Amino acid sequence: MNEAAVDITGLVKSYPGSESPAVAGIDLRVKAGAFFGLLGPNGAGKTTLISMMCGLLRPDAGSLRMAGMDIAARPNEVKQRIGVVPQDIALYPTLTARENLAYFGGMLGLSGARLRERVNWALETARLAQYAGVRVEVLSGGLKRRLSLVIGFIHEPEILLLDEPTVGIDPHSRLFIYESLRAMNAAGMTIIYTSHYMEEVEGLCREIAIIDQGRIIARGSLDDILAGGAGTGAVEIRSGEALPDGTLERITRLPGVRDVERSGKLLRLASDSPMDALPGVLALLRRDGVKVLSLSHGAANLEEVFLTLTGRGLRE
Repeated sequence: MNEAAVDITGLVKSYPGSESPAVAGIDLRVKAGAFFGLLGPNGAGKTTLISMMCGLLRPDAGSLRMAGMDIAARPNEVKQRIGVVPQDIALYPTLTARENLAYFGGMLGLSGARLRERVNWALETARLAQYAGVRVEVLSGGLKRRLSLVIGFIHEPEILLLDEPTVGIDPHSRLFIYESLRAMNAAGMTIIYTSHYMEEVEGLCREIAIIDQGRIIARGSLDDILAGGAGTGAVEIRSGEALPDGTLERITRLPGVRDVERSGKLLRLASDSPMDALPGVLALLRRDGVKVLSLSHGAANLEEVFLTLTGRGLRE
């Protein structure tokens, strides 16, 4: 399928009192049937972007089309075609699992026999049938997450948006969510997935975008990004001894070296052209009497790519 499930051009959103926009001119196209990961550190703009995709926030500028429709012009129709699983569990605690499903299903346009059918389907799918008459406030966190998930696609949406859906749940519920999403995607549903758990994004998503400071800083297939195709230029050099005084500073001044970090005997370099920068780095280390034990180019995992692109400092 080549048509776009999500088509975003020049999207901008600012909040009053903020010095910079939360979303600063994002262009993004996600084809129908994709399992797409949207990553970024805290405050990067992910939740703002998801909120605009859901129609909860209106962009300040740019265009946003979901399922082929302009969300600003046809918000109600778009909302019937998308499903949302929020980061914070949004259920009515004094209602039962069945009552929550019936309420949200009705809000999403279901009624009568079709609504009853989908409620029963959701209870069976989430393995919640035995809890159908139990009030949500007494359910475990994992059961609430499973209920929240099936509410997101009770109306069989074309596009499912998930914002940190596995936060704070047990391994069995997490596995259930993974299996359910893979099955839905295999059946043709487009999935947009945000998470801070890099290993689950690697296991689920075929395409990824990394957002920081309101802009997309990397975009491509998982294989391309891990191979360095997103421009991370990650190089790791492990030495047999600590670096002599002045070596690190001299490396930072070498042509092609964008950034250098040292952690004990491990040296991490970022470069836009690592193969051009490496001969100078290795020659300098040899002159300074540093024995190189190992060298790797590219990132071994998505977390390393993420940290290389967004930095290793703590975010608020």
